[in-house]
Amino acid sequence: MIMRHLCIIMSKSVQATPAARRAAILGFLSRRNVRSQAELSGLLGARGIEVNQATLSRDLRAMGVAKGPNGYTLPAPGGAVPSDARAGLRVAASQWLLSMARAENQVVLRTTPGGAQALAFAMDNVALDGVLGTLAGDDTILVIARDARAARKIVRELESLQGARV
Repeated sequence: MIMRHLCIIMSKSVQATPAARRAAILGFLSRRNVRSQAELSGLLGARGIEVNQATLSRDLRAMGVAKGPNGYTLPAPGGAVPSDARAGLRVAASQWLLSMARAENQVVLRTTPGGAQALAFAMDNVALDGVLGTLAGDDTILVIARDARAARKIVRELESLQGARV
C-alpha cells in the first residue's frame, strides 16, 4: 500500500511597504511573463504579500509598467524613471545584495538566487553615475564602470543603499 502525504504550508500575509511590494513586482516581471493582474496578485500572495486590485494598478502605473499583447512589460532603461526609482534600488540592494568585489573598473555583485536581474534592473533604472553597463545572471551581476574611480564610487553608493533602512 502506498501512503501519500499532504503537506500544507501556511504563510503569513503581510502588509508590505509600497517600495518592498514594488521590488517584489519588479522581481516577478523581470523573471517571467505575467499576463494579468490576477496572476501577479497570486504571485505576490504566494510570497505572503496581499494586495488589492486598486493598489496593484497604482503600483504598476507608478513603475511605468505597460501591458502588451504578451502581458506586462517593464519600461526600457533610459525611459521614464519612476519617481521612486531610488527607493526601489534601496529596497533591491537591501533585499538581494549579498556581497561586492571590485577589480579595476569592474564590480562583481553577488545576490540571493534569482535576485540579480531585479537588482540590475533597479540599478539601470536609477542610472548610477559612472556605470557603463550591467550584465546579470541568476545570482551575479557584472557592473562595468567608466574607470576605477567610478567603480569605487559605485561600491560606496551600493554599500550605503544596502545598509539603509527600508
